[in-house]
Amino acid sequence: MRLTAFTDFALRALMRLADEPDRSFSTNEIATAFGISRNHLIKVVRDLADSGFVITQRGVGGGFRLARPPQSITLGEVVRALEERHPLVECFRDDGGECALTPRCRLKAQLAAAQEAFMRELDKTTVAECAYPGRPKGRPVPSAA
Repeated sequence: MRLTAFTDFALRALMRLADEPDRSFSTNEIATAFGISRNHLIKVVRDLADSGFVITQRGVGGGFRLARPPQSITLGEVVRALEERHPLVECFRDDGGECALTPRCRLKAQLAAAQEAFMRELDKTTVAECAYPGRPKGRPVPSAA
């Protein structure tokens, strides 16, 4: 199984937000922390918001934060939401794809079972369990002086 870079970036952002779930983060802050494109991250955050994982706020003091407690968001539901438009194999597409093996393929059922096992495993872990700290716990936040 392979996740798209888009989903990878989304999981990284959620892991960082999970460490400070009541705080809003800017896209610049997250993009810089993980060395990813800010423009790409903006698209990721939009999809996370559309899927109900984050809340966004525009303007000065804006940013994005978790929409739900991190303990209630599983990795499986995030991956399902963001990867649904990228089927594992062509025959998993909504239109059935154009696979030459259809309808006598003996592989599709096995791949579907493997994909479901992968998702079940991801369902066992919450974003809270994968929280990524931006700074060591107990260390004071630097003043803005």
